[in-house]
Amino acid sequence: MRILVADDDRIGATMLAGWLERRGLEAVVVHDGAEALQVIERDGELTMAILDWEMPGTSGPELCRRIRQNADRASMYLMLLTARDATTDIVAGLDAGADDYLVKPFNPEELRARVDVGIRVVSLQDKLAERVIELEDALSKVKQLSGLLPICSYCKRIRKDGNYWEQVESYISHHTEARFSHGICPPCAEKAMAELG
Repeated sequence: MRILVADDDRIGATMLAGWLERRGLEAVVVHDGAEALQVIERDGELTMAILDWEMPGTSGPELCRRIRQNADRASMYLMLLTARDATTDIVAGLDAGADDYLVKPFNPEELRARVDVGIRVVSLQDKLAERVIELEDALSKVKQLSGLLPICSYCKRIRKDGNYWEQVESYISHHTEARFSHGICPPCAEKAMAELG
């Protein structure tokens, strides 16, 4: 998982990045809010960002607001990591779009737990996105079978695009998960026996 660390405190940012990498995560470090925004917009693999409040270029809360406005990046997990500990700052940071807020100096175990929460949330979002794609695919297959199907009243073939006719079984198998086994019903069996007889 790639995590952006944006903090103008170069030593603190480097230490945090090292801590993340020791946990098997990939850290991308920037020291300016405007640069952070550029990296977020061009790096589609970033799933989480740990942002300082006060940085040159763009502040942490402003970054949160701008990320949430970008439909492609709005699901990133955003954590503000700042020395601001007033309740009004915490509320302002969360209202700006942060998912979490941690005050410096932080307890490493608390940071670990909060990063783990972020990883869990991102993983659940990814799974949900996969399920949505599966459901959309299933819905498109259902829609293919809705509406009027032109079927021959004699041979029971279905007309496809280009005036091509195919067996009902073939058409349904192609458009659904249905599988067929064939047998013969009693009236058809009697008819077949009479024709052979």
